[in-house]
Amino acid sequence: MGIMNSFKEDVRDAVTDAMAKIGATGTFDIEIPSTDAADLAVPCFGIAKAMRRPPADVAKEIASAVHLKGTMSSVSALNGYLNFIMSSDALISGTMSEILEKKDGYGYLPSKNKKINVEHTSTNPTGPIHVGRARNPIIGDTLARCLERCGYDVTTEYYVNDVGKQVVILTWGINNSPKDAAEKEGREKNDHSMVAFYRLANKMMESDPKVSEEISSMLRRFEDGDAEVISSVRRTTEMMLAGLKETLDSIGVELDVYTWESRYIENGDAKRVVEDLKRSKYAGKEDDGAWYLDLEEFGVHGNNKKFTFTRSDGTTLYTTRDIAYHIDKLSKYDRVIGVLGEDQKLGSKQLLCALQILSSEKMPEPMFYSFVSLPEGKMSTRKGVVVYLDDLIDESVEYAYKEIKARREDLSEEKMRYISKIVGIGAIRYNIVRIQPEKQFVFKWSEALNFDGNSGPFLQYSHARACSILRKAGSFRNVTDPSKLTDEYEIKLIKSLSKFESVMEAAGEGRKIHIVPAYGHEVASAFNQFYVNVPVLNSGASRDARLTLVECTKTVLNNILDCLGMGAPEEM
Repeated sequence: MGIMNSFKEDVRDAVTDAMAKIGATGTFDIEIPSTDAADLAVPCFGIAKAMRRPPADVAKEIASAVHLKGTMSSVSALNGYLNFIMSSDALISGTMSEILEKKDGYGYLPSKNKKINVEHTSTNPTGPIHVGRARNPIIGDTLARCLERCGYDVTTEYYVNDVGKQVVILTWGINNSPKDAAEKEGREKNDHSMVAFYRLANKMMESDPKVSEEISSMLRRFEDGDAEVISSVRRTTEMMLAGLKETLDSIGVELDVYTWESRYIENGDAKRVVEDLKRSKYAGKEDDGAWYLDLEEFGVHGNNKKFTFTRSDGTTLYTTRDIAYHIDKLSKYDRVIGVLGEDQKLGSKQLLCALQILSSEKMPEPMFYSFVSLPEGKMSTRKGVVVYLDDLIDESVEYAYKEIKARREDLSEEKMRYISKIVGIGAIRYNIVRIQPEKQFVFKWSEALNFDGNSGPFLQYSHARACSILRKAGSFRNVTDPSKLTDEYEIKLIKSLSKFESVMEAAGEGRKIHIVPAYGHEVASAFNQFYVNVPVLNSGASRDARLTLVECTKTVLNNILDCLGMGAPEEM
């Protein structure tokens, strides 16, 4: 247990004992306050409500009954809150000793022996990932990293849509379009070179009824299990997926499992879902033969209350196969989380209703995000008006290169290119995660590549600065003696370092990953204030202790960067 968690347990025990002394009832939470007035705070409003007394009075009475022990230094009451300060000795020696001992493992919580599946990205394999959906893989990957630090056994998964009209259109376009008719993309990657055939096939289908019928026929044959069509579509999807994987790899995203949608047609799971739903009292049949669920009883109204799960010809829909997919996942994991675009809220609600109708004991947990936009506006893969994530990556790396070249002409060209790649990609990941997923987000270069503000480069630069100080120092002895670290900037930095485990818990358990970059900025800012105001290399008797603090800070910054999927350069 980390020092902050030990402090939290001491506070919990002390408040519980004090409440018993004064006969107080009710429950309470322990919070990390946003100010320096306390290290931990206990709001007394719930207790006061149960006692039918003013919160300020209750807080004062509890504070007077608290017996300080262990890691606790003081307690005070203010505006209905109990404010606790940790003992400086416990804070300094406990935090630094734990970081030195655990190193890369600092911030990991004990194993919970529970398996979590995080499905993310799952973009349709009909073209490259565009900027609008760039949040999905970055949010999903960051959440998975935080959940791993929370002690879960995490599996990340990509649900490959190799079924349905879009992939059939793409396959038809590749197999039937004149090879020189499709406009060439600027890249040779599969996802870029193949998307032109998808656009061309769409245009031909819209203008030629014969093409439209051929594609509809392919779709029916696929649903009927035609091995030739399934094999052809699978080859196309695999080629497209190879290009998408390259993009994901370039931003540090690697998924554990790729599950193919067609699997649920081939193994009969989708048909079993259809038969089970047909037996439900909520099932109905349209005049044309299509089957649906009436979800009005579940709070879905208007045109959306009818959830169609078969077409008129009896073939399944994506939604039907999605039910089969989730039943499969829920049978394997303790929890299932899906990172979804805001346009999937209705579909997610309908899915949850269908699973409830099928008496599923567990439910998936959707995590929605709003799309990224650029000042230029919206994007559409089908129409070809799009900015791709690959383009954003290249531009970010180039921006970073120009910044580094202007600052570090002493570096070799190879080193500048190496660092600019780490910084450019890190800037994208940081800038996307720092905004709450459900909030609208416009990507701005001035924010993403700011080397001094709340940005990825500032966090990475702080890590590089710590590495530079340690290189210049040479050898030193690790010292965690509180008497050697008494400056206010030292204490503030150590307090920031001590919060890492609590931040990881809140980020993972609460799915609040945006607090990780905020915490990273807090640590980097505290470190910046420390080395500007406190001498380190020439500090006499405090030298080893201060260098030990720099080493601890470097470790925590490295761990934060790892949680954010960012590189930790040792030189910038």
